[in-house]
Amino acid sequence: MSTAAALPLTGLIPSKVLAELDLGGATLTTVSDGSLVLPGSFIFDPMPKDELAEVLSPYDVSMDRLTPECNLALYRDGTNTVLFDVGSGPDFMPTAGSVQDSLDALGLSASDITHVLFTHAHPDHIWGLLDEFDEPVFSDATYMMGRREWDYWWDDSTVDTIGEARAAFAVGAKRRMEMIEDQIEFIDDGDEVLPGIVAVETAGHTPGHMSFEIRNGSQAALIAGDAIGNHHVAFRKPEWLSGSDQDLDMAAATRTQLFDRIMADNLHLIGFHLPNGGIGRVERHEGAYLFVQE
Repeated sequence: MSTAAALPLTGLIPSKVLAELDLGGATLTTVSDGSLVLPGSFIFDPMPKDELAEVLSPYDVSMDRLTPECNLALYRDGTNTVLFDVGSGPDFMPTAGSVQDSLDALGLSASDITHVLFTHAHPDHIWGLLDEFDEPVFSDATYMMGRREWDYWWDDSTVDTIGEARAAFAVGAKRRMEMIEDQIEFIDDGDEVLPGIVAVETAGHTPGHMSFEIRNGSQAALIAGDAIGNHHVAFRKPEWLSGSDQDLDMAAATRTQLFDRIMADNLHLIGFHLPNGGIGRVERHEGAYLFVQE
């Protein structure tokens, strides 16, 4: 029977490990990379303000300041040790970039990671490729990224078209991708990238954002990255446009489709910015959805 722990964990699981799920004998763990500090406008700007306050009221979420967790998924099946994204590293925000401490708490080093699968190339997901000395951190790993996502950030014109607020994202992504150019394997929607792990293109947050469905035995989970980016508005109003997404309309359509898939296939959900470790279930609630830790 699958289990997930989402309360503070003492004695059973190291404190840097946020939640853990048994998937048919394999283990899916979330490890902390810290958190972000963002203005509420980063997400809420396109939303109807008269309705937003009511949506947020049950969640103790400020409209002015957000501090989302950064939860990296770690999958171990006895053969492969797979990290989904690599966190922020030392150069993005002082509150983030602690994934190596979290791996240490599990008795793992960067060299133990056999594969890194990227959901997308925003700073809190890829800048952790380099340490404070600009040296590669996970140098022994095989890297995998969606072909569309790679092409977008690799394109020299992206820095000029992404908008001033995100221009540094493009510069930082390209610099890190240059470090792994010879180690990257491109993946496409529907590919079984590793045994039991299937790529699911979930574009909108970025042009080639990729989620991953993991099946082992009778258990299944969806690592959604930022395709479902928070536990409040994204669940209560998935059709609303979010300022955190690059293609707002496509991202909203993708969210709606993902919720349909999660419910139809009875999937556990792992979200990079969902609370208390980011592992849980989705339940229908008042005509929309609710994120429930198990």
